[in-house]
Amino acid sequence: MKKLRELIHNANLTKTQKTIAKFILDNSADACFMTSTDIASALGVSESSVIRFSRSLGFGGFMDFQKALRKDYQDKVLSISNTITIPSQRIVKRAKLDSHAEYINRHFKNAAHNLETVFSKNPLSAFEEAADAIIAGKRKYVLATRGNSCLGDYFLLYLKHMVPNVEAANSASISPFDHICNISKDDCLIIFSFPRYSSVDRLAAQMAKEAGASIIVITDKPSALLAQYATTLFLASVDSNTFFNSMVGPQFVTEALLDTISHKVKGIEKRLKKIDRYLDELGIY
Repeated sequence: MKKLRELIHNANLTKTQKTIAKFILDNSADACFMTSTDIASALGVSESSVIRFSRSLGFGGFMDFQKALRKDYQDKVLSISNTITIPSQRIVKRAKLDSHAEYINRHFKNAAHNLETVFSKNPLSAFEEAADAIIAGKRKYVLATRGNSCLGDYFLLYLKHMVPNVEAANSASISPFDHICNISKDDCLIIFSFPRYSSVDRLAAQMAKEAGASIIVITDKPSALLAQYATTLFLASVDSNTFFNSMVGPQFVTEALLDTISHKVKGIEKRLKKIDRYLDELGIY
């Protein structure tokens, strides 16, 4: 959209063309799917005025202009998971954008963007602070529900390899409140929370906060549902152009936090050797 604004700024537009330009800039999400007739009708101008506007910006015609506008919008679809959280609505939105050759490239662009934001949004000191809180915690509770459970299970597994008293705070038959009912100020709760946010997670965070426990929240933005409960907050974008969140950013935060802990804890080698001795008997790795 920045490029389009520059094109419009540098073009010698008539009064009618400036009206068209303002409409497109203000309504780019809709305009990229509208025909020249639709835009003309919406503004009460002639279709030929819309076509001439396109050509005044250097395009061969409206179709070429629309392709550029649609591509720009597709690039902006990085934020679809922020603007639309209901999976069925996201898949409908995505269907309007698909071109067979582009969706993998867009997915790669999303993932790269999400990964880059990890460095800009999270100071290295946060990893140190969170690692110290986890290690110091008498009991460590890991909470992640539904689509976030992949992160929780990964973190739970490798944290158990490094420190004692690590527990999952959710299971199919037991609620988080049952798991953490004895949480205290000496304990630590680690929560993975991404859209659509769970009210169960929020209530668990509230229980932990009232107990005075350390709360580490990995979520997508400062205004997220659980951000207010965090003693240490990690932000990782999950923007995606499909119906599910992209977990590349959160996965990196998870790995980086585990890596930080691994540099602070003694005795990991002994624990891993003991685990391997029994895994060898089963041939399960």
